Amino acid sequence: MSTEWDYAHTDFGARTAFRGPAGLADSPDDWLAALQAAPHGRLLHDNTMIGTLTSGRPIHLMHTTLALDAIRATGELYGAAGCLVGALYCAPLTPVTGGLRPHNLGAYLLETKTDTKTLVFEIRPEQPAPAKGLNYLRLGGIHLRTYRTYRSFLIEAEDARLRNAAVQRVRAAAGILDLLLAEACGTRTTSETVFFNQLAAAVPQFPFLGYLYFEALSEYLLLHSTSPLTQACAELGEMNNRLYKQLAFAAVATMGRLFDLARFNPDHAQLLDLIRQIEPGLDPGATAHTRRRLAHLFACAALGPDRDAAAITFQDAATDFDALAGAAPQLAGQLVFREMRTLPRYPALFAVFEQAKATEVYGYWNREQIAAPFNGVLPKGEIGINLAFPHATCTAWVAETCERGLLHPTEQLDLILVPRLMDLRGTALGRAAFPTPAAPAHTPALAGTPA
Repeated sequence: MSTEWDYAHTDFGARTAFRGPAGLADSPDDWLAALQAAPHGRLLHDNTMIGTLTSGRPIHLMHTTLALDAIRATGELYGAAGCLVGALYCAPLTPVTGGLRPHNLGAYLLETKTDTKTLVFEIRPEQPAPAKGLNYLRLGGIHLRTYRTYRSFLIEAEDARLRNAAVQRVRAAAGILDLLLAEACGTRTTSETVFFNQLAAAVPQFPFLGYLYFEALSEYLLLHSTSPLTQACAELGEMNNRLYKQLAFAAVATMGRLFDLARFNPDHAQLLDLIRQIEPGLDPGATAHTRRRLAHLFACAALGPDRDAAAITFQDAATDFDALAGAAPQLAGQLVFREMRTLPRYPALFAVFEQAKATEVYGYWNREQIAAPFNGVLPKGEIGINLAFPHATCTAWVAETCERGLLHPTEQLDLILVPRLMDLRGTALGRAAFPTPAAPAHTPALAGTPA
């Protein structure tokens, strides 16, 4: 179990990358070297957030909420499922003269979430933490094992629906999936235009590709941007989060209602337009990087470290669910996890399947001395609180923002961190997909949402 969670985390303090499948043209170590050589590649291991976490010094975080009255009434904080599995989602703060300076992600949240209140936390760990971040793209094996462990909670029709839908999605998208594997192994058979147009057409049938597409392009933007704002962020030891926010909202009209990367599918012409909107000078290298990087990320996310990318074709692997899970266990897990979220009974099943993962990851973080887990796709500032961490104190306040943009604690709160997920209908996903009936009165008061 710990091995699976190790694989799902990226250690940004390590000299080598995680182990990928065999047969790749470029190994994870090759990619690590290339990313570190980018204009802002040093921020992969030398940034303010990681420096704070690995120093053992107090950690200051902010969280925006609509539920301050409920938090005061219950005195409890709960987590939410998402890219950090079960953490309370936050953004970093840096103590400066006269207040707490928000990370640029936090500044963005304060500007765009004007109807929320802000909480500030000070975590005092007993010892430094490793520079390990959770990469949700590599959770497939854990999703698959959790499904198998708790499969008995599904009625027969639900189980059949999950398995059949996963197989049908792979069959429908087998052409682009095999193309991605071939590209990851060094074989190119299409032009850049055809590649991105096929990718865009496949995302509605195979939504997980939207996540990979977005992350590959965002990575390029954050590491290669040379805009004045990006340079200013880098001088503070931060990646510029506004780049990927701008990308997401420009690409998907409904992103403001629900941040859903399954809808991210620009074709080649739209991709070029997006890059020019965000930073015109990035045109020449962005598409080539995204193509290569996406293929590599897909191979790693689909197969895991104990498979051979050159020995698998999805045209042959999707005979049934068990065959798919044998050939590509990581991908089978991602598919069954995402398909489960479409079941009418998912609000009830959520408390079984997602709480099990949250409890496991709390235990892993505790063993690894991780009080504040962060998004390990890139260490760009998305961070959370481990609600089960026994080796630190945590103090919380309500905070106000001054004219300089600094946060100032104004009211200390007497709160208990509860290592449990809140009701699904209290989250953005739950409100969008399952709007009725209303959440019960005892619904936990607070859960962060991915920034």
